[in-house]
Amino acid sequence: MRIGIDLGGTKIEALALDDNGVELVRIRKPTPRDSYESIVAAIVGIVGEVEAQLGAKGTVGVGIPGTISPATGLVKNANTTQLIGHPLDRDLARHLGQRVRVANDANCFALSEAGDGAAAMPEHVGGSPRVVFGVILGTGTGGGVVVDGRIIEGPDGIGGEWGHMPLPWPQDHEWPLPKCWCGRVGCVELFLSGPGMAADHHRATGVLLNGADLVNAAAAGETTALATMSRYEHRLARGLAVIIDILNPHVIVLGGGVSNIDRLYENVPKLWEPFVFSDVVSTRLVKARHGDSSGVRGAAWLWPIEAGGRLLEGNR
Repeated sequence: MRIGIDLGGTKIEALALDDNGVELVRIRKPTPRDSYESIVAAIVGIVGEVEAQLGAKGTVGVGIPGTISPATGLVKNANTTQLIGHPLDRDLARHLGQRVRVANDANCFALSEAGDGAAAMPEHVGGSPRVVFGVILGTGTGGGVVVDGRIIEGPDGIGGEWGHMPLPWPQDHEWPLPKCWCGRVGCVELFLSGPGMAADHHRATGVLLNGADLVNAAAAGETTALATMSRYEHRLARGLAVIIDILNPHVIVLGGGVSNIDRLYENVPKLWEPFVFSDVVSTRLVKARHGDSSGVRGAAWLWPIEAGGRLLEGNR
């Protein structure tokens, strides 16, 4: 049994999978906001609930909105800021009495979708490695790289940190670029997250709508909402064009709440073509198969199948 934990800003989700990827149980709890210690206690508690319901122990993988620094062993780059500077994997291991694997939530998402999700495909395409880029467009914005079923984190654990690259080819109306919580300006997350889309609409119109209301207004033909959606699609196309130039992935898969906007999958590939340094763009843009479950499924698959050879192997 493999237990996956998805630690989000508002909820902690846990599920258990058998070796065939069949879901055995799922539990959701609110994420504590008061301290790091309360988050650790909540994760330990939810793992205990899963194991109690199933009457068995399982491996534990955790997806977080940040990463463990290979240099220090401490969490860095987390927008759940209570985690920063703490040895989350070691603290969880101490409380649970077993090793725990922790990875960035976007990496977990990409791992899940590359394995048995929307980006799954034969192991090699045209003799080249199978490259998948996973994108989370939700409260924040992140990315993950999976090559031949393995997460590519790099020596500093920041592989795929797309959300905090600058928005490419900024347009005149996008200046001055807004300041990000990370201390830089113009990060992709400020434009392509759900709150980023809402903030852009507010700047342009003075009207404050959430992402869902914006999508509904655009679908109804409301002029300012349609304009906001068009700006969003152009920015997403520019941001992904850089990824295509660097990685040339076979598939880019979108997750998070914004990924439910169906028009993205037709419009964005048309818009990215002028920005990609190629005569043809073969990369496919697809919607996540497992939806909100992808991150927690990927966290469960951070542990390998020791025998039987399911396609995902160890990722740490």
